Amino acid sequence: MLLAIDAGNTNVVCALIDGAEIRTRWRIATDPRRTADEYAVWLNQLMQLEGYERRQVKAVIVATVVPRALHNLEVLATKYFGVTPLIAGRAPVEWGIDLDVDEPKSVGADRAVNTIAAHALHAGDLIVIDFGTATTLDVVDYNGAYKGGIIAPGINLSLDALVAAAAKLPRIAIEAPAGESVIGRDTVSQMHIGIYWGYIAMIEGLVARMKAEIGRPVKVIATGGLAVLFDTHTSVFDAIEPDLTIQGLRIMYQRLKPA
Repeated sequence: MLLAIDAGNTNVVCALIDGAEIRTRWRIATDPRRTADEYAVWLNQLMQLEGYERRQVKAVIVATVVPRALHNLEVLATKYFGVTPLIAGRAPVEWGIDLDVDEPKSVGADRAVNTIAAHALHAGDLIVIDFGTATTLDVVDYNGAYKGGIIAPGINLSLDALVAAAAKLPRIAIEAPAGESVIGRDTVSQMHIGIYWGYIAMIEGLVARMKAEIGRPVKVIATGGLAVLFDTHTSVFDAIEPDLTIQGLRIMYQRLKPA
């Protein structure tokens, strides 16, 4: 089996993949100080709970946007799984796509991997929206080239900034407001409306502008934990791919395997 690791700014997601099937996935808060030994204890316990053994892992592939976390993940692979990890974007697993932007080296690993997966799973021009620490909207053309995109603050970051800067505002859960009214009658309902409907308005507005600029039919693909939450109140998404980054790592790994 393949162990695919997506190390983001907020969480590290580890998934066991057998062929084309994602068997299971686990997540842990990202901490660049977390050692390989700590990762190993955590992973080993979870694998045992679900009936897997370390010896079943024959390869490890990693994508990360947190450079300080990479070393310990590499040690995890070599010390505890006995394999040399593959690093997305580094030989022999180069992107294999055209990063058609002014600064190709600045494109985050997660965005490049999402591009690979989205193009493999969906035909035509695409907008890929990833609801992570930041919310990113990326354009992928019909040939699979990454054409650029948008970076906006993630909804959790926006809420944290609001609560931190306004002493009397309480911390609230991120959830759809009760009812359809956008006129709140108390502080908490007003915050829910501002965060939730405000975020949907931002996404719908940005997607509309991107589609107009692209000028061809475009399919919108959403990923990230909050995509399902927003999908209940907007029709902007054509498909939701919750494991898009992990799927991209699987595709990159399978490119290396002989036919």
